[in-house]
Amino acid sequence: MPQQKDRMPNRSVLFVGPEGLQALLCDQLSSAGWDVHLAPSLGAAGQLIEEQRFLVGFVAPPFDGGCGCAELDAFLESHPDIEWVGGFDAKALQLQECRDLIFERMFDHLTLPVDAQRLAATLGHAYGRATLRPSAAQVDPSLRALAIVGQSPAILRLRRQIERVAKADAPAMIGGESGTGKELVAQAIHQSSTRAEGPFVAVNCGAIPASLIQSELFGYEKGSFTGADRRRLGLIETANRGTLFLDEIGDLPLDMQTNLLRFLQEGTVDRVGGTRPVPVDVRVIAATHVDLDAAVAAGTFRKDLYYRLNVLPLVVLPLRERGDDIALLAQHFFDRFAGERSGRLRGFSQRALVAMSAYDWPGNVRELINRIRRAVVLAEGRLITPADLDLEQPTDKAIRVPLDEARSSAERRAISECLHSAGRNVSHAAKQLRVSRMTLYRLMAKHGISA
Repeated sequence: MPQQKDRMPNRSVLFVGPEGLQALLCDQLSSAGWDVHLAPSLGAAGQLIEEQRFLVGFVAPPFDGGCGCAELDAFLESHPDIEWVGGFDAKALQLQECRDLIFERMFDHLTLPVDAQRLAATLGHAYGRATLRPSAAQVDPSLRALAIVGQSPAILRLRRQIERVAKADAPAMIGGESGTGKELVAQAIHQSSTRAEGPFVAVNCGAIPASLIQSELFGYEKGSFTGADRRRLGLIETANRGTLFLDEIGDLPLDMQTNLLRFLQEGTVDRVGGTRPVPVDVRVIAATHVDLDAAVAAGTFRKDLYYRLNVLPLVVLPLRERGDDIALLAQHFFDRFAGERSGRLRGFSQRALVAMSAYDWPGNVRELINRIRRAVVLAEGRLITPADLDLEQPTDKAIRVPLDEARSSAERRAISECLHSAGRNVSHAAKQLRVSRMTLYRLMAKHGISA
């Protein structure tokens, strides 16, 4: 089969199906400008996905050796970044499990026998939607895995900062309210850095009793005090060749701030009861929710330590200032807790999306996670409601926004809700909204909705 990779390198399609169907359709797909990669089984398809990134795929059971809906469902669930188009015969479409699979896992489906021109057009639409998902194509995998999700200007700027800070090896300081995800940012910096193969050691400076901080951070030698029956490495030493994350650094007592400053200046630690300094190679990332400038002015935080730590500053904005990210985050955590929800739960109602958008989220992302996880377990309907999220109290927040902003917000919520209720199928959502597919794609791009 002639390859067209040189002509259209971004129009690759993974074709998973029996040889007879492949022979019938592949030449015509190639003529339509697709670089077709063939897989006779799900196992072979998985190997191809490991070797190359695909935006779209066509899957038509039964494959060589057969394939049930459960096996196909597990395969599609493990490859959610690909927009899948399915091909099924009329008998398969009568099965409820097959219809559920199509609704939950696929962009669209066609009835066998498949017309090649219609398949090429459907794949084109699927490819169009895939290209509207910059988070899947452009964000480092470590950031996606750590739930640094969103398309707001603040989160896009934060991602760029993480990429730049990860390339350096100087100390970094992350500021932000509690629950905004400062530790996730630190982990993303570590995983994107040259120290990614080393340990990531997180220390909550406010959770260690003052009497134990010295021995916990710097370790101790055998016999240095009652009960020290063996040598113990401190948390700083265990982070050697990796990253030490000092959370809530503002809670560190002044005497320990002096010891920490010495470690940062000299690159060594002195174990309790030790006779010589121990060299360590550690990158330090600190975080705090307090105003360290004010703490320095008040004399509760050392100015020299502050300057030593605040070389590369980052700020994680509160969720209330990232309103455009709330729906994306909600869907992300809804998918994360998929194993805990009932099979009939499909997503969020429009009223739930409005309620989440109007709420101030004093607990930030941590609170969002807790409310969604509770709703996923306790919701009794097909869609999560404000009551399931415990957000049914009225709010006048929407009244205070300008009219054009309110219209834009309502349009964005309507699109998000229709996509949820349509199982992420753009064709079905467009019908519900009474607009064309291309209009819906344009509106999705306008509002930064990745479907």
